[in-house]
Amino acid sequence: MKPLAFYPGCALQAMSWDYRESIKAVASTLDLELRELPDWTCCGATAAHSLDEAMSVALPLRNLVSAEKLGLDLAVACPMCFKRLTYTRLTVRKKRDEIPEGLALDHRILDLARLLASEELLERIRNQVRNPLTGLKMVSFYGCQVVRPPKIIGHDDYENPQHLDRLVVAAGADAVDWSFKATCCGASMGIPKRDIGRTLIAKLLVQAYASGAQAIVACCPLCQSNLDLYQPELRRQNDVLRRHAPLPILYYTELLGIALGLDAVLPGLKSHLVDPVPLFTSLRRQGSNHG
Repeated sequence: MKPLAFYPGCALQAMSWDYRESIKAVASTLDLELRELPDWTCCGATAAHSLDEAMSVALPLRNLVSAEKLGLDLAVACPMCFKRLTYTRLTVRKKRDEIPEGLALDHRILDLARLLASEELLERIRNQVRNPLTGLKMVSFYGCQVVRPPKIIGHDDYENPQHLDRLVVAAGADAVDWSFKATCCGASMGIPKRDIGRTLIAKLLVQAYASGAQAIVACCPLCQSNLDLYQPELRRQNDVLRRHAPLPILYYTELLGIALGLDAVLPGLKSHLVDPVPLFTSLRRQGSNHG
């Protein structure tokens, strides 16, 4: 596979550093070369498009131009960044008379999670799994940004996306189907509409328990932090949540890193508010007992 340009986005430099490190570890193991864009800048998500239309295009365009100079397809880790970059390319292509001559913008913009779920990389993952997560029941949470709006994102599985589920299966775990995989987690409501945001998170957690899941796998930094961060508060308020063990919220690359036996993902797991380590320790013990 040819090298790819890589746009990490702002979240991976701060609150989601664990996502960043797990991406690096998994990509290296799978011989997937990701070349970080030089001098990349914020793409403007989430606020720019609601405040300044010109800036909402200019900010992502700067990064697209950088990728164009590298002559490589661009992989993007954050769903919101992916949407802003994709939307900007569509917008600019419609205004050819306003862009510099020679700027083709014809290289692909790739959702990193979907890329890893391609058959070529799934095969690499399956061949390199060292610690299959047998017996682990997981639900995949895509959130509302990964698949919408379909006219911009360009995927036709927006009602029932499957790429995270395929990665869960490749790691040896059980991908449990549920009806809430592409709903909103309320991340944008966290400050302006606190009560609405907490209600949405609690609903998702309750439904995850109802499906029999032991953990949730996510691909969006905001979704992961939202579902992880507020569990202690919500467990104090919700009888259903108190009756169950806290649900670890893992990035798909962390899940793959564990299955691939990569110690580099372990420090990131310690940053989670709901510690995933006891769950995986229990799985290993069960596997040893059955062995």
